[in-house]
Amino acid sequence: MLLYQMKIAIVHDWLTVYGGAERVLEQLLVLFPDADLFSLVDFLPQGQRGFIQNKPVNTSFIQNLPLAKDNYRQYLLLMPLAVEQFDLSDYDLVISNSYAVAKGVLTGPDQLHLCVCCSPIRYAWDLQHQYLKESGLDQGVKGWVAKWFLHRIRLWDARTANGVDGFVAISKFISRRIWKVYHRKSTVIYPPVDVTAFSLCEAKEDFYLTASRMVPYKQIDLIVKAFSEMPDKKLVVIGEGPDFEKIRAHAGINVTLMGYQSFAVLKDYMQRAKAFIFAAEEDFGITPVEAQACGTPVIAFGKGGALETIRGLDREQPTGIFYKQQNVDSLKEAIVTFEKNYEFISPSACRTNALRFNPERFHHEMQCFLEKEWADFQRRLD
Repeated sequence: MLLYQMKIAIVHDWLTVYGGAERVLEQLLVLFPDADLFSLVDFLPQGQRGFIQNKPVNTSFIQNLPLAKDNYRQYLLLMPLAVEQFDLSDYDLVISNSYAVAKGVLTGPDQLHLCVCCSPIRYAWDLQHQYLKESGLDQGVKGWVAKWFLHRIRLWDARTANGVDGFVAISKFISRRIWKVYHRKSTVIYPPVDVTAFSLCEAKEDFYLTASRMVPYKQIDLIVKAFSEMPDKKLVVIGEGPDFEKIRAHAGINVTLMGYQSFAVLKDYMQRAKAFIFAAEEDFGITPVEAQACGTPVIAFGKGGALETIRGLDREQPTGIFYKQQNVDSLKEAIVTFEKNYEFISPSACRTNALRFNPERFHHEMQCFLEKEWADFQRRLD
């Protein structure tokens, strides 16, 4: 049976925003436009449904629980049960696009289940302590309840990995995490980035840029503090989120917080910036690739997916600088190093590097992976 002749289900964790995992989902639906779509909840606004091709979404019982629209994450305890209630018995191929619980769907021995793993559940595994601390749940009675609950999630998550026939990891970093957590091998296929939406700009201006949702793990406060201690350098910050006011309190007069901006404004600043600053430990990190697509170098924390998308000074045709520690002093030192080596990083090299992550490459590699897995699956059935 050819892939386009199969009955295919695509399972996503939840549909609330258009983020990195949703960009992967978007391209999976380009590959398989006739696939049926499942998600625990679907609260996408009517005007933002284009990336799922305005498909109807099969949702779980969590969709109808009280206050689910704004607080669906509070039902994490019920999500393993909810995802197991999807009846996928009529499908030949099930693709879970998972960073939480989607891979836990139930499939039979005559069905092929492939998981595009954006990450094992971060806050249940190696990042548990960080998330509990940021949420104020690292001590007290509530803390012990949260730790017990995450322990139960880990047991369920590890068990359900056995129901996946093949894993795709979105980076080598995530491939190592999959091996550590599930002891399963995976094929690395980098996520698609719409690099054609950005254009090369070689004329740079004397300011730095960072852009992100303002949540703790993005470390925007670290970037703002660093620049506030370097008053001779200008920083522009684009984005909003729950930490906005906290971050603004640390901003010096050389730091401009613009809040949410349209794509056109973001693109304009990204093209003109001297460099893009990235402080998060990301599984892949789409924004640094978009910056490079504009010909803009990236100064990034040297851990996670950034090490795979940015070429440091130790490589030919470098596209950025790494700093080793996630703190103010290390970032400030990296900015000084960047300015000393600015002439060695060309906008054209940045653009060329970014083109490696175009959607067409994703389509080709995913198609090859699926065909190989299906052929192997058929041999096992025989």
